[in-house]
Amino acid sequence: MPHTHEMAKVWNDHPQIVLNYAGKLAALDLIDQLRAFVATAQTGSFTGAAEQLGISNRLTSKYVAELERRLGVRLFQRTTRKVGLTSAGEDLLSRTPALLDDLDAVLSAVSETSRGLSGTLRISAPVTFGEVYVVDMLSRFIAAHPGLTVDLRLDDRYVDLATEGIDVAFRLGRFDMASLKVRRLGAFRSVLIASPDYLARYGTPHRPEDLPDHTCIVDTNRRLPRRWLFHDAGSEIAVTVTGRFFVNSAKAAVTLAGRGFGLAYVPRFALGAALESGEVVAVLQDHVGESGQVGAVYLEGRALPRKVRALIDFAARDLSGRQIL
Repeated sequence: MPHTHEMAKVWNDHPQIVLNYAGKLAALDLIDQLRAFVATAQTGSFTGAAEQLGISNRLTSKYVAELERRLGVRLFQRTTRKVGLTSAGEDLLSRTPALLDDLDAVLSAVSETSRGLSGTLRISAPVTFGEVYVVDMLSRFIAAHPGLTVDLRLDDRYVDLATEGIDVAFRLGRFDMASLKVRRLGAFRSVLIASPDYLARYGTPHRPEDLPDHTCIVDTNRRLPRRWLFHDAGSEIAVTVTGRFFVNSAKAAVTLAGRGFGLAYVPRFALGAALESGEVVAVLQDHVGESGQVGAVYLEGRALPRKVRALIDFAARDLSGRQIL
């Protein structure tokens, strides 16, 4: 940036150039201020925002204060421990992440034509599906795109993509939120399993109707945890089960089933090598297990950045060629 005496000379000779330069600086300042605001809102503190942005706590606070002065409103209620959004701040947060993402998409589109995919991908996925599949898939995807950085957040809750700045979320089950677009990637099926030891001690169920007489391991992440659905000759059979273990992890349910604590009803992808190793065996194989969709969801009403579209296309091709579902 020119020194003050140099700027003064340029102003005397070329005032319009100085005005244009100052306008560009003001625009850059506004972008920095908006990024600081969004990061502070998402993390709940200036310290967290500073860590996310890679700048100092003081500079983050300065950017937010400048934005408040520019807009003439308070965006945060500040306490000694954290900051909370005002109504004006909530309104701004509902619009700003998409605006910044669109700006990043424009800049990336220009640079990617010569440098390939670049920037940060913020991704959400369920814990078990993320650990079993998404981590491996992403490692192979970014190996082909060294300019990309991945921020992967594993969480079984349905995160708010706009509030948390998520580019794309991999989700299981049903997709009925009007604010989201969905790319269906495949379907998974549930499998009833037990350890050979459990079956030797308590007998093998031959019909779904036998399950209420057995100890079951209930995965509370399922939409209806204790209501297990099966299909036989085109008809649906629903049974209500009971158990001693209730867990919010399909992988944990597989582990407990392998140790003989009961029958578990889990997605095929959660089994890993447990079935092939003989740690557990499939039960009721003449009945078709409940199925669900695997999809990639992203926000409605905005252009999809090239790097996000490339990731979704890669996942669609990858899942079609893998037997994990």
